[in-house]
Amino acid sequence: MQQWIVPTAFILVGLLAGVIGEKFIFKKLRTFVVEKQIPGGEVIFQALHRMTFLWFVLAGFSGAIVYSSLNINNDVKTLLQKIITILFLYTVTLVLARLTAGFVNVFIQRTEGVPASLISNLAKIAVLILGTLILLQTVGVQVTPIVTTLGVGGLAVGLALQDTLANLFSGFYLIISKQVRTGDYVKLDDGYEGYVTDITWRNTTIKEFKNNIIIVPNSRLASAIFTNYHLPVKAITLTMDVGVGYDSDLEQVERVTVEVAKDVMEEIAPELMNIEPNIRFHTFNDFSIDFKLYMRVNEYFDQRIARHLFIKKLHKRYQQEGIQIPFPIREVYVQNNGAES
Repeated sequence: MQQWIVPTAFILVGLLAGVIGEKFIFKKLRTFVVEKQIPGGEVIFQALHRMTFLWFVLAGFSGAIVYSSLNINNDVKTLLQKIITILFLYTVTLVLARLTAGFVNVFIQRTEGVPASLISNLAKIAVLILGTLILLQTVGVQVTPIVTTLGVGGLAVGLALQDTLANLFSGFYLIISKQVRTGDYVKLDDGYEGYVTDITWRNTTIKEFKNNIIIVPNSRLASAIFTNYHLPVKAITLTMDVGVGYDSDLEQVERVTVEVAKDVMEEIAPELMNIEPNIRFHTFNDFSIDFKLYMRVNEYFDQRIARHLFIKKLHKRYQQEGIQIPFPIREVYVQNNGAES
């Protein structure tokens, strides 16, 4: 019975230290880092989540094996120590993978328009693979045959997963070419449109104005004809067709319309006021003299509110100025060719 006291004590101490470290010390340190807003602190603590408990437990089991007075075969002790070493190295690899993905996310968030999920996941996978190979090498497993086998098997897997790999490389192409970035408003050739929310290893997600999500395979998006309304810049020119009566003073129409457009721009896009709105008359129509209004808005989606405000304000101002917006009128002449009696 006495032979079990020391191993049990080590295991219990490891468990207790793990619980105290995770529930109290780790929690207080995390609160301190968040309050002080230490750069990268949140990423580090997310990577270490639950790991301190596991490390203390593994240390307890390791101590129980080393200082145990039980009659255990040396080969068994060596095997148990190797298992503990493997578990410890795997947890370290997992922490490094989490740290890599976390810091990649932090870096990408500072770069406008670059999707985080694809790059961070690939970075995490790369660290996990490298860490696993180092782990195997550490415990005495020959890595070279494994790498060779993976290389040969990779060809077969690549042939079987052609569509998946096509989407993966298309996603890289979209990111590197910067044709599509997260936050961009795009309209596909088949009519779908919305804001790009993410580019993953397989597909691109687009959020519609109706709050629905459109899933587009990366390979299809890379080969599609689409319009990106945020390139080269977000600000776009809104055009509107307006017509006024033939008896209107066109100089007055131009002055009043531009004033209304400036009023709308001051309300929704004051930072673009250096580019003044303008109108261009273009057609003597059947019932009106038609012109186009050109005014700048911050982005594609702002066109809706800009049109709404402009129509309301212009209609009210035209009424005040006595400018008529004509509606179609058709005069019908009836000729009576009947014989007089």
